[in-house]
Amino acid sequence: MIGFTKLLTGKATVAAAVRAANCGAVPPHLLQFSTASRPIVVWNLTWKCNLHCRHCYLEASPSSQGEELSTAEALQLITEFGEMKTPVIIFSGGEPLLYAGLWELAEHARSQGIRTALSTNGILITPDAARRLNSCGFAYVGVSLDGGPSVHDAFRGVSGAFEKTLNGLRNAKEAGLKTGIRFTVNKNNIQDLPLIFDLVKNEKIPRFCLYHLVYAGRGRDLASIDLTIQEKRELVDYLIQKAIEFHKEGTEVEILTTDHHADGIYLYRWVKENLPERAQEVEQLLEFHGGCSAGVKIANIDPQGYVYPCQFWRSSSLGKVPEQSFREIWYDENNQLLKALRNKEAHLKGKCGECKHNSLCGGCRIRAEAVNDDIWGEDPVCYLSNEEIGRE
Repeated sequence: MIGFTKLLTGKATVAAAVRAANCGAVPPHLLQFSTASRPIVVWNLTWKCNLHCRHCYLEASPSSQGEELSTAEALQLITEFGEMKTPVIIFSGGEPLLYAGLWELAEHARSQGIRTALSTNGILITPDAARRLNSCGFAYVGVSLDGGPSVHDAFRGVSGAFEKTLNGLRNAKEAGLKTGIRFTVNKNNIQDLPLIFDLVKNEKIPRFCLYHLVYAGRGRDLASIDLTIQEKRELVDYLIQKAIEFHKEGTEVEILTTDHHADGIYLYRWVKENLPERAQEVEQLLEFHGGCSAGVKIANIDPQGYVYPCQFWRSSSLGKVPEQSFREIWYDENNQLLKALRNKEAHLKGKCGECKHNSLCGGCRIRAEAVNDDIWGEDPVCYLSNEEIGRE
């Protein structure tokens, strides 16, 4: 996750990140710069979803079925996360609001001192559900919105989804929850990005996170609608200017991107040229961040209890709870995949292997596998030039 607003405007500093690390309690706004090995957990609670999104990595839908952890098993796992001092659990799906035990899990996480976030399509956030989310202690509710009404509905597979999602977002905000919009960019919706920024500003939504396409699940078939290299560069330029514009006019919106760590390198080079006084600090914060966090600072649990390095990873699991404890899985020194991910610079190939910034990025291993059939191959949509990566 690349925090454009924080990096460009000085809202995150090296001094603050170091202080937080030394005191052992990293505040939410500095988590992306934490060097702690305790992972943020993205937990897909259920296969079920009330939409049928074109890019769903879990391939969830209204008809999805499959084994899921019982509430009792999930509660025990949260107790273990509490003992490990896991900083955040992101409850996802499918649609997590379709999981009957969600409320009990959230209450238990709060009792264990774990921050909770919800990743949702927003449709089921009625006023009552919003108040309940607030009372359960959810720190953040991220709602997916991928364009104007027609574009969003087509991408999400259900007519009328846009209006229902927007109502859910407003209900969450009205209940006092911190909210954000998640926008998965592609050729079919990039023209709606200014519209979404207007909506974010007018609705006073404090967070906007742009997701790059990852070719996983149903998203395997979407490589053809991913942005071109030039379009990605123009997109990042636009996000930089938007973050600066919002900051100057006093609009309190944080802009972030995820699933493409080349954004951080591009932003750093922009800062070196245009804000040289911030360049050293931005570079050090990106070093703290460490690029792709799969198997390092991010873990995923699927509805059955299989553990993966990130939510998009399905080619091989690290283990399964409760057959093993999460701690045993995560700290298994004999797991060769985890060992490699935690020393990824030694294994990267092609453009990613040659890049002088690969410790700050590392590319996307899922896109590499989907296109190159090799998890250590180069990220096929890296938009940095040979000169920018230091290639001869």
